[in-house]
Amino acid sequence: MTADSFQIELDVRDHECDLQGIVNNAVYQHYLEHARHLFIKRQLGVDFAQVTESGVHLVVIRAELDYKAPLRSGDTFLVTAEMEQVSPVRFCFNQTILRKSDQQLMIKAKIFCAAINTEGRPMLLKHVQGLGF
Repeated sequence: MTADSFQIELDVRDHECDLQGIVNNAVYQHYLEHARHLFIKRQLGVDFAQVTESGVHLVVIRAELDYKAPLRSGDTFLVTAEMEQVSPVRFCFNQTILRKSDQQLMIKAKIFCAAINTEGRPMLLKHVQGLGF
C-alpha cells in the first residue's frame, strides 16, 4: 500500500453467500462501495452526504471487476482503495479485496467515477471541494 492507500477489514456474513457457499458476485460491489465511502470520509475528510446536499453527485460510470477467487462464509478480508484522476472530469478507484488469512487476491477492481451537478452535467474535478485533484 502507498501513503494514499486506504484499507478496511470486513467479514463475510452467511446471507451474502449463494447456494454454492461462496459470496454472490454482486455482493463484492457492496464491499467495494463501502470502502470507497469510508475512503472519502476518513482519508479525504469529505462527508459523502454533505457533498450530495451541496449539489454535487459523485457517480459510478463504469466498473471493471476481475474475480480471482471466491470468498466463503466466515472469511475475514481486506478491501483497499486508491484514487486517481483519469481526466478533468473523471476519476477512478483502484481497489482490491484480499483474504486476510493468506493475503490471497480475491478481486481486482477499477471503478470509474465522475462528479455531476443537479442537472446531470459533468463537473470539473478541480471545482469539487475535498477530492484533492
